[in-house]
Amino acid sequence: QVQLVESGGGLVQTGGSLRLSCAASGSISRIHSMGWYRQAPGKQRELVARITSGVNTNYVDSVKGRFTISRDNAKNTVDLQMNSLKPEDTSVYYCNALITSTLAMGATQHWGQGTQVTVSS
Repeated sequence: QVQLVESGGGLVQTGGSLRLSCAASGSISRIHSMGWYRQAPGKQRELVARITSGVNTNYVDSVKGRFTISRDNAKNTVDLQMNSLKPEDTSVYYCNALITSTLAMGATQHWGQGTQVTVSS
């Protein structure tokens, strides 16, 4: 079993900052990419930021220059630093990881339970 546990969501005013954290645990052989997605009511889930097992990152255009993704391979964690937050950033944010477990062949996608981020205007 593999689990992703998120923390750090909350309510913040426009222009404020939040930091999301996600920790992977369980029967992990290797973590490939890790990332953050978000889903607002009535909208499709979208990729916000992703980081490979190395240092390669990519971001959705709407957060470039404001959000920074980072990971600690030793701790199996991924963080998302969110600055200059806007009301349109309001969503449930989900941690995602592509993981090869010790219990099965091949890599599979895993998701956290989601954490609410609300930006007030």
